[in-house]
Amino acid sequence: MKKTKGTIINNASSVAFKGVKERTAYTASKGTVLSMTRAMAIDYIEDRIRVNCICPGTTDTPSLAKRLAKFEHPEEPRSQFIARQLLGRLGSPEEIAEGVLFLALNKFCTGISLSIDGGMTV
Repeated sequence: MKKTKGTIINNASSVAFKGVKERTAYTASKGTVLSMTRAMAIDYIEDRIRVNCICPGTTDTPSLAKRLAKFEHPEEPRSQFIARQLLGRLGSPEEIAEGVLFLALNKFCTGISLSIDGGMTV
């Protein structure tokens, strides 16, 4: 990466800013990724390697569907996940990818966290 002056984009979560019930370990791990991103940005700035982080909100993915399938009535917890986003819906993988693309292309960003969370952390 030192030769190509590349970019690193870490994946944290909106819960790095706002904890959620019964997700202590997950929240802590995502907070760690956020702090690590800032430290890495400082460590690699002289090498012209940019380090940023995306912080998605709840996203409609196969992983979420699998998690919801464990409930007898999955529509209730799904509604609760949706209610956390001020936009009133889950994010899409494509919307998260658009944030990654922004950070990959914008050469003036380093050490930032980009919330792509439907307003969850407002």
